[in-house]
Amino acid sequence: MLKIHLGKSEISMIQETFLKIEEIFSNSLKENNKKIRVRGWIYRTRSSGNIVFIVLRDSTGYLQTTIKKGNIQENEFKDAKKALVESSVEIEGIIKEDKRAPGGYELQSSSFKIIQFAEPFPIVEDQSPEFLLDKRHLWIRSQKLTSIMKIRSTVVWAIHSFFREREFFEFDAPVLQPNQTEGGSTLFEVRYYNKKTYLAQTWQLYAEAAIFSLEKIYNVGPTFRAEKSKTSRHLSEFWMAEMEAAWMDLNDIIEIAKDEIKYILKKVLINNKKDLEILNQDFNKLHKISNSKIPTITYSQAIDILKKKEHMNIEWGKDLRTIEEDKLLKHFKTPIVVTNYPIEIMAFYKPEDSKYPKTALCFDMIAPDGYGEIIGGSQRSIDNEYMKKRLIESGEKTENYEWYFDLRKYGSVPHSGYGLGVERLISWICNLENIKDAIPFPRTMLRFNP
Repeated sequence: MLKIHLGKSEISMIQETFLKIEEIFSNSLKENNKKIRVRGWIYRTRSSGNIVFIVLRDSTGYLQTTIKKGNIQENEFKDAKKALVESSVEIEGIIKEDKRAPGGYELQSSSFKIIQFAEPFPIVEDQSPEFLLDKRHLWIRSQKLTSIMKIRSTVVWAIHSFFREREFFEFDAPVLQPNQTEGGSTLFEVRYYNKKTYLAQTWQLYAEAAIFSLEKIYNVGPTFRAEKSKTSRHLSEFWMAEMEAAWMDLNDIIEIAKDEIKYILKKVLINNKKDLEILNQDFNKLHKISNSKIPTITYSQAIDILKKKEHMNIEWGKDLRTIEEDKLLKHFKTPIVVTNYPIEIMAFYKPEDSKYPKTALCFDMIAPDGYGEIIGGSQRSIDNEYMKKRLIESGEKTENYEWYFDLRKYGSVPHSGYGLGVERLISWICNLENIKDAIPFPRTMLRFNP
């Protein structure tokens, strides 16, 4: 057996580890006057004569620190008075109760060490959204975006956990793809040596190849759509959580989608209550949704609701726009699933429903509060001639899909899948005004930096 012997200096280093701010408020250190060490960045600072007040931040929270002249070395006190917002520091001291401080406690400093003096921070209060996007590499430090990114981390982890618990395999598909899936008008063309290819619109076609060996698969990855839209709901680069499964029909995947949304909500409610409070999201409302039944209606029923209750004159066969989705969700307190959209406005791989002619075996899940579609999926056609006809009608060359048609020639089986828009879901959960805040560095029609 290997034995490791630590010297006194090494043991001392272990005992003097830095605490996270969150740990300070969750243990008894504030009650027994133990000396502790923390490190992070200056969030706010002000000085008055022989005392400096600093609010320190790290990834877990905020802590008020008082630095008094005479309690620390003279050069350290001068550094504390000199240090600007975002300077990185290490502080040692004792926690004391102070009801005026954030969290009701403050750290009384006995040692103050500057790691790096920050220059004057360019972001101050009341700056425009465009300026904040220009400075996104710095604005990502803000309390709001920090909370959103924590929730985003929980959402992505929950997606992986949900599918792993149900014995799905994670499967990766290429980002560079030779043909369109969701419509040629939204393709991003990429130079590929002396040829051209496209950025992925979805993982789906390659996932359909994998279900014949793995049966149940999922993926979380980047997706690209060149939609010429400047709305608060659209990104040119976003993340999709997709699933595909052999032997499943439309009803099977609808129930999985409902379970997934409620599973993710429950994980966020457990892990991110403080972050939801910072974002002014109604915790109780989300909690109720996480335990409620998500209703399913057809496209035709949705049209009837809009005609009768909202007095909207909508022609059957038109896709539901943002305004119609928002009006429809006024009559529900949870997300809803809408099935059987008109087949003429659906992608080539979505089959017709024999029970409801002229409609496709497909669904969307629409979130309440004006956040629109968060999931879209369908049963997949296994009829090559049908799909070829649909492609020709849309102006596509069928020879580009020969490999895809091969999947229907060698042991084809019923299968279905869907994609969840990660940023759409995060926007709803976080009560965001703009989807740009749901991703660390947004890419839109007008923005591709920093």
